[in-house]
Amino acid sequence: MLTHPRPTQTRRPRAMPLLDPTLWQDGPTLTGGTAPVVEPATGRTLATLDLAAPVDVAEAAVRAQAAQYDWARATHLERAAVLRRAGDLFAAHAEELRDWLVRESGSIPGKADFELHVAAQECYEAAALASRPSGQVLPSEAPRLSFTRRVPAGVVGVIAPFNAPLILSVRSVAPALALGNAVLLKPDPRTAVCGGIALAAVFAAAGLPAGVLHVLPGGAATGAAVVADPRVRVVSFTGSTAAGRAVGELAGRHLTRAHLELGGNSALVVLEDADVEAAVAQASWGSFFHQGQICMTAGRHLVHASLYDEYVERLAARAESLAVGDPYRERVHLGPLIDRGQVERVHALVEASAVQGAKLVAGGTHRDLFYRPTVLAAVSDDCPAYTEEVFGPVAPVRSFATEDEAVALASAGPYGLSLGIVTRDAAHGLDLAGRIPTGIAHVNDQTVNDEAVAPFGGVGASGTGARFGGEANLDAFTELRWTTVRATAPAHPF
Repeated sequence: MLTHPRPTQTRRPRAMPLLDPTLWQDGPTLTGGTAPVVEPATGRTLATLDLAAPVDVAEAAVRAQAAQYDWARATHLERAAVLRRAGDLFAAHAEELRDWLVRESGSIPGKADFELHVAAQECYEAAALASRPSGQVLPSEAPRLSFTRRVPAGVVGVIAPFNAPLILSVRSVAPALALGNAVLLKPDPRTAVCGGIALAAVFAAAGLPAGVLHVLPGGAATGAAVVADPRVRVVSFTGSTAAGRAVGELAGRHLTRAHLELGGNSALVVLEDADVEAAVAQASWGSFFHQGQICMTAGRHLVHASLYDEYVERLAARAESLAVGDPYRERVHLGPLIDRGQVERVHALVEASAVQGAKLVAGGTHRDLFYRPTVLAAVSDDCPAYTEEVFGPVAPVRSFATEDEAVALASAGPYGLSLGIVTRDAAHGLDLAGRIPTGIAHVNDQTVNDEAVAPFGGVGASGTGARFGGEANLDAFTELRWTTVRATAPAHPF
């Protein structure tokens, strides 16, 4: 259950607030205690949240399994209609949901609007999945009809992080529902309103039957219970590589199919022929958008030696020009990091890199949870802010002399999520991208992009490959069943 105090400032009245718990909640109260929903910009408590204990996961899985059968038997038109209405509701309640995204997750309004746009598109694209051809007729050497048919996996577990809570929940929840599954959704408790309760409210208002979607905010034990529950057949996890390894290991032990979208340390490669100002414009967005708390963030800037000095100077100037502050009450470019622990981790990586010889040319300071956009030059393999995923607004810059060196640098390290290449010769950039292992590549764009129609995922330590978006959703959330039909039963030798 969600309870929250009256707002402290006057907002435009809304006839029916979507997140009024009396409008959506059903089922028993969660038993894992309560936690405050904290606004990172101010430290204020926005709401009090019920948390799920492992026993709540088991009970929800039982109810989900019971509800899933009837939901899967609903016609594709009925399921698609629910998804389309959900997309419309994200648009209709954009003002209310935007405020929650800004206040709960520290998003600037533009980033919140982007999440709402993508959430609606995910629902519309998922609605189209419900009527996709569900199989193929196969040849057979026997006198029979032989065909494949996609059937719902059953109960799907979705474990979502704090950084883009709405997108990173709905991109799995929407297609899983459209394809006839029930869902157990465990959002990060720091952003459980935007990443969980908002979805429950939207889908309930859209007409999703009770019991098909369960929101279970909680910590690691709650997530482990989702993965290990015998009724959960597929788990879709988005989060850090360390947590993803634990999820994958537990899923393997229980023979649960796991889709893992994990961390990244993506390279932005600026070739010798690039326009420096255009490259810096891409770079600042790629590293500083949402305070760098994006898995696709440009974590390694690889710049041709002939452009390096100008690039560093321009990127530092742009970083210094960016406003950092409370995105709900001020016009700013960057909001707060999610909590004190994240600030301390980011700052420790920056300081350790300076000790290893990196030159701090911009930023490197913070006030409360507000970390200044930071540029580090002269980085090497000894600099942890260059070799590790920082998840903060930090741009390490390194030069290269040849394209072979650029390929080697971009390919180094365990991650393989996203890649950006900036060049005046787009065809050459496309050819170069083919030499670098990565799940996503963008020529003449930075590394942070997402569309509901595009498959999304990384390789290596960044995850187990593309499984969100378009055709990938069919593979992720269904099982492929082979079926045969004969006119009469055949005779056998015994």
